[in-house]
Amino acid sequence: MKKLLLLQLVFILSACGFALRGPVSFPFSSLYIALPDASPLGGELKRQIRANGKTEILSAPDKAQVILEVMGESREKQILSLNSQGRVREYNLLYTFSFRLRSPDGREYLAPASMQFKRTVTFNESQVLAKEAEDALLYRDMQTDLVQQIMRRLSVVKLDQ
Repeated sequence: MKKLLLLQLVFILSACGFALRGPVSFPFSSLYIALPDASPLGGELKRQIRANGKTEILSAPDKAQVILEVMGESREKQILSLNSQGRVREYNLLYTFSFRLRSPDGREYLAPASMQFKRTVTFNESQVLAKEAEDALLYRDMQTDLVQQIMRRLSVVKLDQ
């Protein structure tokens, strides 16, 4: 009975067009990323692009086919609620990133785009160190989400405009 249900599930998933996400392919062969090498975001983004194997990341913008220009990156905390003593009980972590994609001669392939990620965190003053570690983990998680979204946006760029 279980085998029959499993077989039906496989047929249903294959019939609906479900497929695992494969490697991303980009419409350009070389890219310059305007982020410092020491930047955690830059390092993760470059690592993901290199993992695809077909796009070369260059260290000079004038030799690249396209340039990923970072227009802004910020992390902030916003207080959501206070307890009866006026102390923070809950807050939002915000991660905002904006960029555009252009050619070395200034032709724009992707208009300035901004992405914002938000996570809600409860706060307990008796666990300050644990909450700081949780914040760092959530920011890292948002950064990973950001890299995946950038990869998807870069993969659908049209260079023949």
